[in-house]
Amino acid sequence: MSTNLKYLSLGILVFQTTSLVLTMRYSRTLKEEGPRYLSSTAVVVAEFLKIMACILLVYKDSKCNLRALNRVLHDEILNKPMETLKLAIPSGIYTLQNNLLYVALSNLDAATYQWPSDSQSTATKELSAGSQFVGLIAVLIACFSSGFAGVYFEKILKETKQSVWIRNIQLGFFGSIFGLMGVYIYDGELLSKNGFFQGYNKLTWIVVVLQALGGLVIAAVIKYADNILKGFATSLSIILSTLISYFWLQDFVPTSVFFFGAILVIAATFLYGYDPKPAGNPIKA
Repeated sequence: MSTNLKYLSLGILVFQTTSLVLTMRYSRTLKEEGPRYLSSTAVVVAEFLKIMACILLVYKDSKCNLRALNRVLHDEILNKPMETLKLAIPSGIYTLQNNLLYVALSNLDAATYQWPSDSQSTATKELSAGSQFVGLIAVLIACFSSGFAGVYFEKILKETKQSVWIRNIQLGFFGSIFGLMGVYIYDGELLSKNGFFQGYNKLTWIVVVLQALGGLVIAAVIKYADNILKGFATSLSIILSTLISYFWLQDFVPTSVFFFGAILVIAATFLYGYDPKPAGNPIKA
């Protein structure tokens, strides 16, 4: 059963990550009238949706009894403040990572879609190069922080008996606090002018829901598998996203280096999940 859950959660994570990257990229480059939605508010809304989903799952595990739900939340969260505080560290890192993902996609996409022609000015080319640099730095910071947060969260999940949904509520609680701090520090002026949900449309809500779903699926992968398998899932989603970009969006031309890296990722995923059959005992003469 655990093996089935492991690969089911892996498959869902690959689908979720691929869908999130493609829809987020499109939403950040789509030109519409009016202000563009604030990525910082999208991160906060995703955290709230994740908390609500986890509360519903705990309610289901409590046999749809409100008193049992209240008792579980009180006993596992309020009565264990030190256990709850442990989630503040990975929560802060995940919140930073989610915001950096928007920064990376916004800047890297701008550079990708703005193909410089011979008639463009040097200033435009420098702006494109600057956008690429900002996006690259955002991706590098997100990679390093994601690795640390994933290992830390895995350690907490596997050393305690609390359910993964309770841990996600704790994670989302701190994530909402850190996210709101980021909203008012970096986007407070825009927030006062156009409101919290400025620029939101159907596509924005799809991105938010996919991001909230990602938090749930990642926790399940780490719980039933490990952080290494989560990394493989992310790598597979990168390959899938690139193939979709090439065949469908037609905004990327893969190189030999990409194909070599894709082969390494697929081979590593296969070797990680390969379970060789034990050799039989040799027959003695």
